[in-house]
Amino acid sequence: MTDEPLVLGIETSCDETGVGIVRGTTLLADAVASSVDEHARFGGVVPEVASRAHLEAMVPTIQRALKDAGVTAKDLDGIAVTAGPGLAGALLVGVSAAKAYAYALGKPLYGVNHLASHICVDQLEHGPLPEPTMALLVSGGHSSLLLSSDITSDVRPMGATIDDAAGEAFDKIARVLNLGFPGGPVIDRYAKEGDPNSIAFPRGLTGSRDPAYDFSFSGLKTAVARWIEAKRAAGEEVPVRDVAASFQEAVVDVLTRKAVRACRDEGVDHLMIGGGVAANSRLRVLAQERCEAAGIRLRVPRPKLCTDNGAMVAALGAEMVARNRAASDWDLSADSSLPVTDPHVPGHTHSHDHVHEVSKDNLYG
Repeated sequence: MTDEPLVLGIETSCDETGVGIVRGTTLLADAVASSVDEHARFGGVVPEVASRAHLEAMVPTIQRALKDAGVTAKDLDGIAVTAGPGLAGALLVGVSAAKAYAYALGKPLYGVNHLASHICVDQLEHGPLPEPTMALLVSGGHSSLLLSSDITSDVRPMGATIDDAAGEAFDKIARVLNLGFPGGPVIDRYAKEGDPNSIAFPRGLTGSRDPAYDFSFSGLKTAVARWIEAKRAAGEEVPVRDVAASFQEAVVDVLTRKAVRACRDEGVDHLMIGGGVAANSRLRVLAQERCEAAGIRLRVPRPKLCTDNGAMVAALGAEMVARNRAASDWDLSADSSLPVTDPHVPGHTHSHDHVHEVSKDNLYG
């Protein structure tokens, strides 16, 4: 046996019902039920559809995670859940489920930040995070540069998305190219057979007077869409693979350039990349090249841990328990715009006393 905390994490910020179980920094189970196919015909995530899918998938996914981990619910030391940011209705399903399990089991409840969880998940792959760590988080809703000296209490935003995040741009260009949804994986696949230097698409916010660490992919998205429209208007065939490769190169060029610059400016020798777009093969290659050239150690989790999952929530929850952070109160609410400066939502009592309000001879006893 070990003294490391055994924590179950629930993630429902978007269209993935994720349940992970972690002991310390060791991943025991990572169960995911995705509703992406139900959204594909709409060309994007429909919040109401996502919320209903979470409701249906929640209990079976938790049961599957417990079985995969070889533990019982009573063995757990805590329940962690994504409290925000994300889709309000989807978050509410996860928070409600986490409260129910925590209350029934007499275990502490930890409402954690989705973005901080994306950073913390790397501990499951590469061990404890260096302090400080620079993190580049790239997903459908966020393109952020974050500096963390303590993942449980101190996450400082360096740069953020001004308009379209990288993941949104991938989805929109895939739609214009009639490649389907979600756009990230399919553009990555087509780009491998294209020439990334065939079309000179713009690099947003890279001028000398632009914000050093902020991101904007709206102009790039518009430029690519107009280029495609012009080809079609002229009756010419659109070179889909070259467009995908050139667009992708423009995105990852900006992301990696700004991330390495932030590391240099802050004197940080580690860069962690997370979020769904971190699964992009070209982003991984270019980041590795530029980090090696700058003397920076790159940490990127395996693709399955980059996309939304319960393991990342469990990882941050386990860190909260290990560092004796305050548990959340029972009135924990879903916060669709929870700032990344709040890695978790502590209770007002700053203790675990609320756990003892629940009889140990509870629903699971």
